[in-house]
Amino acid sequence: MELLESKHLSIISNGKNLVLDSDTILYVLMNKKIAEIHVAGGKTYNTRMTLGELEEKLGEGFLKIHRGCIVSVMAVHGISDKVDLSNGESLSYTTRKRKQIIARFLSQQESMIRSFDSSDTPAASAEYHRHYSVFDALPFAFTDIEMVFNEEKRAVDWIFRYANPAFAKLEKQPLEQLVGSSFGSLFSNMDSKWLRAYERAALYHEVLEVIDYSPEIDTYLKIICFPTFKGHCGCILFELSEITLVQNSSDAQKALMLYLEKAEK
Repeated sequence: MELLESKHLSIISNGKNLVLDSDTILYVLMNKKIAEIHVAGGKTYNTRMTLGELEEKLGEGFLKIHRGCIVSVMAVHGISDKVDLSNGESLSYTTRKRKQIIARFLSQQESMIRSFDSSDTPAASAEYHRHYSVFDALPFAFTDIEMVFNEEKRAVDWIFRYANPAFAKLEKQPLEQLVGSSFGSLFSNMDSKWLRAYERAALYHEVLEVIDYSPEIDTYLKIICFPTFKGHCGCILFELSEITLVQNSSDAQKALMLYLEKAEK
């Protein structure tokens, strides 16, 4: 069973006609006769539509976890006592159907990951380099990574498919050693906290900012990651100690406050 291509969902919400890309939809919860459509970025749209209608319109990319909820397969990070989403949310599901739900999730996720093989992804390092050659001379670090999945279709590592000289300098690794190697093979103290963000960007097409400490290179980093090829994400990295914040107006202060408020959500 292959997953269908991305669909567009037409709804009426708050008296407005809207068209949603199914790739942005995380999950749908039914509240009586109202469908609450939760999308990436924290927004929710309410519309009068049955769950059955939504299942038919959204197709095989969505998994029914109880009678009032469907969730995007791409949004699921794992299933334990709850369905854990890549954005950090967790959803309850019908536990008596745990085996069936997990089996169907793994089947649908496998179909999605298998579809990466038929994408227009470059076939060799030279092709990646030609595609990203404009990044070679840029002063900030950039890399394109390909996610690595285990037999359970969980993201467990990533492979550097392209990296520029600034990235090699930041990582303190020779460029020729980085490209084509997995992160875990280069850094034995690999911190898995990076996986969830990269998985969200690669699988759910989100643009994310990560500010955290990298024990692998003993550096505090700001990373902006975004989807590139199927199953890949691009990462722009900055060393925090080299960034200077400039506020030249009152609007700059307001923008900073809005930014920090969003980061706390």
